[in-house]
Amino acid sequence: MKNIFPSNFSLQLKEKLRDKGLGSSAKEHLDSSGKKRSRETPRDRIEVRAYPPTPILINTLPSIKAGATDPKHKYDGCAISEFIAGPILGTGSFGRVFLAHHRQTGNICAIKALSKAHLVKNQQASVIHLKAERDVLRMVNHPGLVNMLGAFQDAVCVYFVMEYVSGGEFFRQLRIREKLPEDAARFYGAQIVDAFEYLHGREIVYRDLKPENLLLDTKGHMKITDLGFAKIVTGDKRTYTLCGTPDYLAPEIILNKGHGMAVDWWAFGVLLYEMMAGFPPFYDEEVTNTYKKILNGRFSFPSHFSVTARDLIRKLLQADLSKRYGCLANGAADIKAHPWFKGTDWARVARREDAAPIRPVIKRADDCSNFDDYSSLGPMKHDFELSSNEQATFSGF
Repeated sequence: MKNIFPSNFSLQLKEKLRDKGLGSSAKEHLDSSGKKRSRETPRDRIEVRAYPPTPILINTLPSIKAGATDPKHKYDGCAISEFIAGPILGTGSFGRVFLAHHRQTGNICAIKALSKAHLVKNQQASVIHLKAERDVLRMVNHPGLVNMLGAFQDAVCVYFVMEYVSGGEFFRQLRIREKLPEDAARFYGAQIVDAFEYLHGREIVYRDLKPENLLLDTKGHMKITDLGFAKIVTGDKRTYTLCGTPDYLAPEIILNKGHGMAVDWWAFGVLLYEMMAGFPPFYDEEVTNTYKKILNGRFSFPSHFSVTARDLIRKLLQADLSKRYGCLANGAADIKAHPWFKGTDWARVARREDAAPIRPVIKRADDCSNFDDYSSLGPMKHDFELSSNEQATFSGF
């Protein structure tokens, strides 16, 4: 294939990434000491808005209101004191997720606590995105998603109350096994197709598929978590934010051409490959080379991939949107009808009736043993106390 890049492409791309603030992650990019990223550690995601957002106050955005009797949102308006905090399940740049028991009912849940100070420090766009995430979560209820149970705030944090999914990260299981047999990849791939078909039917693009964002429930069924990059994209409209995880970015995101639901099907092709190979198809120790491989469409298959698996992945990792499976006139039906999924009972997939190939060891309902141990972390810190005007930006939570 003809080289479409100038001789100084890597330098230009590195400078572009640096200018956009993408060069600081030790996990995804070269750090100041020259350390390269590793396939064995969870991958950070990136987000750069192609065009600055119009300055608006968060409380001027329309909200999706939950009904007072809706069981999906029974914890709206609660106080954090109504919960008994348990072990930390995960951490991020804005806060952390911890196990919790509701004092009155004893119900088990996971609470995502996000520091208001960190959100404000990261500019107003972070608050806008948080409210958008909350509103998307209020729109959905599906067995393939980690569903929301409510949201509330206090002076220092915004809290999302979520289902507790005790089987832990799929990423962890995949690293233990290195790779999955095709039957197992097909099982989990079908559950992702089912969830994406649900989201896309509501004009929601997910934009952050990767093993780190997939959890396993008590029976080993898969649930997509973290809808922080999810966005409503209606009709033929496109969005221009550069976001996602480098290994999973579609060419149209990298080239800033504008994107929609099609990027989820590209990422699905990457996930299928990684499940069966143990590494993503465009992986490179240097992220700039990963982007070059994606734009060139350069990848090869390990010898154990079946003919039908190769064919489906090629049809998903198709740069031409007029040819990419999932984006054609029949939508997800083309993927479901592909020979690789022959024999899959899609009605049983939707009802999660088939036995999962991975069954996490779970001793009790609030078992946290399938998550990493964060017991060494101290209390959550907040950089400063918010002013009344800064608190006002969180009106509506």
